[in-house]
Amino acid sequence: MTSTVEKKEQNMVQFTITVPKDEFKKSLMSAYRKNIRRFSVPGFRKGKAPYPIVVNYYGEGVLYEDAIGFAVDPAYQEALAEHEIEPFSSPELEILEIGGDNGLVFTIDVAIKPEVVLGEYKGITAYRPPAEVTEEEMNREIERERVKVARLLTITDRPVEEGDTVNIDYEGFKDGVAFDGGKGAGYDLKIGSNTFIPGFEEGLVGKESGAEFDLELSFPAEYHEESLAGQPVVFKVKINNITTKELPELDDEFAKDVSEFDTLEEYKADVHERLLKAANASADATFEDNLLAAVVETSEIDIPNIMIHDEIDRIVDEQRNRMRYQGIELEQYLEYAGTSLDHFRLQLHDTALNRIKSRLVIDKIVEIQDFEATEEEVDAEIKSMAAMYGFEEEKFRESFAPETDYIKSTIRNNKAVTFLRENGIATDVKPESEADDELAEDLADVEEEAVDDADQAVDSDAENTDD
Repeated sequence: MTSTVEKKEQNMVQFTITVPKDEFKKSLMSAYRKNIRRFSVPGFRKGKAPYPIVVNYYGEGVLYEDAIGFAVDPAYQEALAEHEIEPFSSPELEILEIGGDNGLVFTIDVAIKPEVVLGEYKGITAYRPPAEVTEEEMNREIERERVKVARLLTITDRPVEEGDTVNIDYEGFKDGVAFDGGKGAGYDLKIGSNTFIPGFEEGLVGKESGAEFDLELSFPAEYHEESLAGQPVVFKVKINNITTKELPELDDEFAKDVSEFDTLEEYKADVHERLLKAANASADATFEDNLLAAVVETSEIDIPNIMIHDEIDRIVDEQRNRMRYQGIELEQYLEYAGTSLDHFRLQLHDTALNRIKSRLVIDKIVEIQDFEATEEEVDAEIKSMAAMYGFEEEKFRESFAPETDYIKSTIRNNKAVTFLRENGIATDVKPESEADDELAEDLADVEEEAVDDADQAVDSDAENTDD
């Protein structure tokens, strides 16, 4: 194997790599062995024809696709080592010559680590939101605890009211024919949740347990299922039972039930302290994002397009995995949001660019400040992660051993972000330019806004599929 490397614009390099005929023959043989059972040659049992016979019958080209796969990566890795180049993007391959006396000749374009001309990163003034706990937040947190310990009561002496949970059997009909997805049995429906189409929940209010009745409704005009959109339907409904939650009184007994405190006032003080701690952590995170955004904005970094495309791929993969965890495919998810994968990728361009720049800026600060991760810090981080994920420490340590470099990198990066915060100047005055805020949001997790609407659409639609 021989290789040359040429520097290109925008922190790109191009390798030209030649795999000689004899070396490429080995890859052709590997491709032949991989595919031998596919080849049928007259005079031979399927999968038994020798290599020369297969090549003579089908042509050498039948093996090229797999042979390229066998030949390219080892040659590319050898070229990287020879020229001491660390790639910072996926490789872009182009085949120049293949087969015959030429062996295999190809080019690979790849990004190298962009140089960072760091802007000012000490003594920066950035917005830090006030860390406050409102009465509404206090009430919301306490109400959550009340709901957790609420008693579930079966209602027999009154009809359905707002806030009740009604267990129902139902089936929907259009023009007298049951439609798909319109049937359910033993379904618990909370009145006021707006889970079903408009009018359904309202039609249950005032009905007694055991009642059987029809609801004449119409699907919304914008309903996702075209055959039902705007159409009149009839739901046959039976109420099996009615339940409601009885919340505990806000008193000392409640405090004892949900905490280690003896009085309601002590419990409220603890809730306030916890919420204030969380508010300060959130304010610090926003402050750090704004500081990092400011450094990114004033730093000079030339990012190759291929790195941006790779980062977009990573974000899309993250979103795809998140959606699958929720039981839905990304394409379906985006359809609910009224967008396409191509449009979603376009929306992520600035997000990807800012994520790359922020990582490179942090790397540069780590380099300049000479931050390191000590063995004690790595050990403490492993212990913390094991506890967080509920693993035995030794088993977690064994399984995570190959990721020690990742842990060290995380510790160094955290030191850089902490350095920014400790050397930054906080102001509670919001910047006039909304662009600064938007950049900081990008660095934090700006794709969240791009999918929030889809979350609501998916939740609503998933619930309505039973309607």
